[in-house]
Amino acid sequence: MTDRTVSTLDPVLAEEVARFAAGLDRLSVAGGTLLLAVSGGPDSMALLTLAAAAGLKASVATVDHRLRPAAAAEAATVAAHCATLGLPHATLAPADPPAGASIQARAREIRYRLLADHARHVGAAAIATAHHADDQAETFLMRAARGSGVAGLAGVRARATIDGAAVVRPLLDWRRAELRAIVRRAGVPFVDDPANADPAHDRTRFRQLLNTNEWLDPPGIARAAAAVAEADADLHAVADWLWSERARVDADEVLVRAGDLPRTLGRRLAQRAIATVRGAAGIERPDWSAATAIEPLLAALADGRRATQAGVVATPRGGTWRFRPAPPRRS
Repeated sequence: MTDRTVSTLDPVLAEEVARFAAGLDRLSVAGGTLLLAVSGGPDSMALLTLAAAAGLKASVATVDHRLRPAAAAEAATVAAHCATLGLPHATLAPADPPAGASIQARAREIRYRLLADHARHVGAAAIATAHHADDQAETFLMRAARGSGVAGLAGVRARATIDGAAVVRPLLDWRRAELRAIVRRAGVPFVDDPANADPAHDRTRFRQLLNTNEWLDPPGIARAAAAVAEADADLHAVADWLWSERARVDADEVLVRAGDLPRTLGRRLAQRAIATVRGAAGIERPDWSAATAIEPLLAALADGRRATQAGVVATPRGGTWRFRPAPPRRS
């Protein structure tokens, strides 16, 4: 596909740029440099096209996870296109490629860490990614199938903080087909990652489910995720207030008056207490992506029994729960 810079905006693209700019305004992204995360796929290249056409002060980064030989060439394609747009570009790569049982999850952790470090390096106010409504629908269904709670079903947040950096998703109400149409009309080069069609990945299977069942409406599912995200934010604010009023942290021990609270709030305080104890011990926080992860502990506390979760022992004393590191196991 021929690579050309859009020097004048056609009426359709002008409307799309205005829509994009309005989305950034709603996210309170004003002034400063925006770091665009661009992989070279049609979605992120559409993000780059819209940002350049809007005249944003932007820098661009492509992460090469070093998992596919073709990734280096894809990053070079993005770099070459950025040169035609007059935007600075950097290719970021980890010292070691992600490995382990969940390579995609590990790659995501590495990707955001590299992007956050680079955002600080270039003085970017926020990182922008190209997540869209179809991504949101896929995420919602994947997490629902795994039994996720409110936090998980909230899906991809429009604005978040990851590894200490602000991350915004201005395209969450756009469809995948709309973004692909933008780059095709503008003559912008892009590549399709073969991993997106690999049925070995959960996301691919849910994407195929959405594509082959028209009655499953991605924008509708995305709106449901947005509504859950609002509820999650409200619960988070209430939990923060309760923590300030009812929790006491003493070195590696946490006491929380939570026995009289609704289960969903008790769950959040227990999760925070466990993360606090583990943090004091220098252990990473556990993954709470599945709502069922902490249910056995909550059931035990409700019955007045001691229980252990993620290396932390919780003991109920009346309405107060005491959390401390679990003693080492005897060999």
